Parts: sequence; C-alpha cells; structure tokens
Amino acid sequence: MLSKALQFLQEHREIALATCEGNLPKLRVFQIMKQENTTLYFATSAGKAVYKELLRNPNVEVLAYAGNISVRCSGMVNFNVDDKTKRWIYENNPVLPRLYMSYDKLEYFCIPIAEMDYFDLSSTPPVFKHFDLISGEIGEGFLGDRIKK
Repeated sequence: MLSKALQFLQEHREIALATCEGNLPKLRVFQIMKQENTTLYFATSAGKAVYKELLRNPNVEVLAYAGNISVRCSGMVNFNVDDKTKRWIYENNPVLPRLYMSYDKLEYFCIPIAEMDYFDLSSTPPVFKHFDLISGEIGEGFLGDRIKK
C-alpha cells in the first residue's frame, strides 16, 4: 500500500502545502517538481512569504487529492538540495524558465516524508493506512475506527 500512495503522489503533482506563520496555518498550491522514493522536491523564490515561513518553521504537511483518494504527508523541510537536482528541476519544468532567468535564482527544498496517510473513500469499507516512515510502523482502519497497528 505504501507503493500505491507514493505512485498517487507521482500522478498528482499539484498539492496543497501547509506551513505556519506564527501559530496560524497557511495553505497554498504547490507543484511537486521531483520525487525520489519518499522525498519530494520543490522550488520557490527567496522573496516569497512561503520561503520565509519555511526558514522559521520547517514543519510542513502536503495534501494530494483526486476523486475519492487523498494522500497526506508530513515532514521537515530540508534546503540541502544538490546542484544536479536543482538543474534537473529547472530544466524539466516548463514554467520555471519563463519566470526565472537561471536555475540559481530559485530556492530549492525537499521534504523527506516522515509520516503519510492514504485514504480511499471509493471502496466499502473506506481504506485508511498510516505510514510512519521513521519507525516503520503501519496503521490501518477506516473512518470511525481507531487505527489498528
């Protein structure tokens, strides 16, 4: 089921990214620029509020949703992205070169997924799986039930 959730993220790259500004949540639409197994890569501008929010508090959640399926991931942003990956992201995204003169005009970050929830409401009963990628624990159940481990 973990591979199914990761595949869903590869197929649904437009996600909602939740950050914090002080003690208030902030949501915005982002695009996953690259995915390497359980690590998601993104790009933004240093002048944007989201960049400053991530520097102050690197804890984030992302949510991908389509039909009756959703995948929610949480983790801590890491700004240590190698130059090869930065160039690949810039060169393989049709929008970035139209907005920025060079790949080095952007800030890149990744989110190594710490926890992930997979919901499929199209089946009966609905499917819920929780993956703790740090401990390796997997919980399951469906809405209305306590999560079983």
